[in-house]
Amino acid sequence: MKTSNALLFVLILLYINASTQWPTHTVCKEDNLEIYYKSCDPQQDFALSIDHCPDIATHTFNIRAAAVLRHSIKELYVKLNMIVNGKTVLTYSETLCGPGHSKLIFCGKKKGEHLYYEGPVTLGIKEIPQGDYTISAKLTNQDHVTVACADFTVKNYLDY
Repeated sequence: MKTSNALLFVLILLYINASTQWPTHTVCKEDNLEIYYKSCDPQQDFALSIDHCPDIATHTFNIRAAAVLRHSIKELYVKLNMIVNGKTVLTYSETLCGPGHSKLIFCGKKKGEHLYYEGPVTLGIKEIPQGDYTISAKLTNQDHVTVACADFTVKNYLDY
């Protein structure tokens, strides 16, 4: 009887794990600008919020981001892809943490530690391109393992 209960429990956990998708989170929804994100890492979601959505393109704005690390980050790399109509139109990559240069305060965090950032961010762009598109963001560590991954949907109807 105990074996059948254990087997049933394992099957339920496997079914839940296989069928669960993370929800789509709203970052901001203003008159002409909407930004949503969904974790593309099947095992981990994360939290992200922005204080004032209209300031994203032209000003410094405050964000809050949090996650529990599933992997240590001695080195951290980001790769961003801008996707329009299913085609990648822009790719950007950068080393965020590495030997001799650590651009972020959480460089060196270990597996199981909480990652939390609250503070200012400046994108350094003059405007957010008008239209509907996706930005795929992936953070990987020194072992090429995904630390965090998200697909951002941006809908900008503002004509600058």
